[in-house]
Amino acid sequence: MTHTAVKSLDVIIDNKQRVGYCSGEVVSGHVSLTLSEATAYTAISVFLKGYAQVSWMHKRSRCSEEKRCLSLSKTLFATTGPQNLILDSGTYEIPFDLQLPQSPLISSFSGKHGRVHYTVQAVLKRPFHESQRVCRELCIIGHIDVNVPTLICPVSQTCKKMIGWWIFTSGPISLTASISRQGYCSGESISIHALIENCSSCLVVPKAVMYQIQTYTAKGKTKSFKQVVASARGNAVPSDTSSRWNGNALNIPPVSSSILNSDILRVEYLLAVIVQIPSSKNLEVQFPVVIGTKGHDITGHSNANMGLLYPAFTPPDIAQAPPSYAEVMSEERRTSTCQSQPDWLLDGSAFTCAQQFRLQPPPPYSEICPSQQ
Repeated sequence: MTHTAVKSLDVIIDNKQRVGYCSGEVVSGHVSLTLSEATAYTAISVFLKGYAQVSWMHKRSRCSEEKRCLSLSKTLFATTGPQNLILDSGTYEIPFDLQLPQSPLISSFSGKHGRVHYTVQAVLKRPFHESQRVCRELCIIGHIDVNVPTLICPVSQTCKKMIGWWIFTSGPISLTASISRQGYCSGESISIHALIENCSSCLVVPKAVMYQIQTYTAKGKTKSFKQVVASARGNAVPSDTSSRWNGNALNIPPVSSSILNSDILRVEYLLAVIVQIPSSKNLEVQFPVVIGTKGHDITGHSNANMGLLYPAFTPPDIAQAPPSYAEVMSEERRTSTCQSQPDWLLDGSAFTCAQQFRLQPPPPYSEICPSQQ
C-alpha cells in the first residue's frame, strides 16, 4: 500500500443549478473516491460547516473574530473494531445527505472586511496516514419574508431647510418623500413618491440613492463600509417652482439579502431621497430597506394608502357649463335687493346706472372663444 494509493477524492453536490439551500432543506450528493490499489481505511465522513469571519486593521493591530454558524456531520463508513476496512482498487461513489436545521441560517456573503461561508467536506481516514480532505463551497440562503406587517406599510418623511443666513436668506426648500413598503427582493423596483418645493433662488436637483451598509464587529470595535448599489436622478427644480415624483422607480440590482441575525457581520440597506443644493448641505430623508428572499404579494393592500399622501386630480372629460343666471338669482331676490337699499341711494342717478349693469344676466356660456369663431 503506497502513499499514492488514493488517486482522487471529491465531493459532488446534487442539483448544482440551484442558487442555494434554505433552512430545513436536505443537502445531498456523493463522495467520489478513486483508488489505484487496495487500500485500508478507518472511516469516510462528510461535514457541513459554516463560519462568519471578520478581519481588518485598526491602527497597527488586527481586529478579527470568527463564529461558527453551522456544524453537521455524517459518517458514511467506519470500523467497529480493531480491524481496518479494505477497499479494492477502482472508483467508488458513496451517497450522502445532510438535513439543514429549521432554525434561521445566516446567508452566504463576501464583503469588504469579512464573509459568511459554508463548505461540505469529505474526510478519508487511513491508518498510519494523515487524513485526506476535500472541500466544496455551499451557498446558504437565510430566508427573510418581506410580507411581515412591519415591512408592508407605507412610510413617509418630511424635511425643510432655509437657504442663506440672516438677511441673506432666499427662501426655504422642502422635501416630502414616501415609499409604499420597506421590504423588497432583488430585481424589484422601489416606487418613490416625492414633492420638492423650491422657494429659494437656487437651482436644485433631486435624486434617489440606495446604499448597502456592511457592519463588522470584533474585539469591541466596529468597522463599517458603505457603498452605492442603485441610484436614480430627477429633473432639476428651478427657483420658485415645485416638482413631484409620482411613483418614480428605482430598480434593485441583484444584491445579497439583508443579514440581520449575526453578531459580528451585518448587511443592511438604506434608501435616501436627496435634494442637491449648490454651495450648501443637501436636503435628505432616509428609509431603512430590507432585502429578503420571498417576494412581496402584489395583490396586497400596501399601495392603497399612497393616494392619501399624494392625491391625484383627474379633470372631467367634458367641461360642464356653469349654472344660469336665473338658477342662482331669482326675480324675488333681485327685487328684494333693490328694496333693501336706503331711499337716498335709490333716488340717485348713480344707482340707476349701476343697477342697469348689475341686474343684467351674464352672457351665455360657450366653450368657444368669440374671437376664434
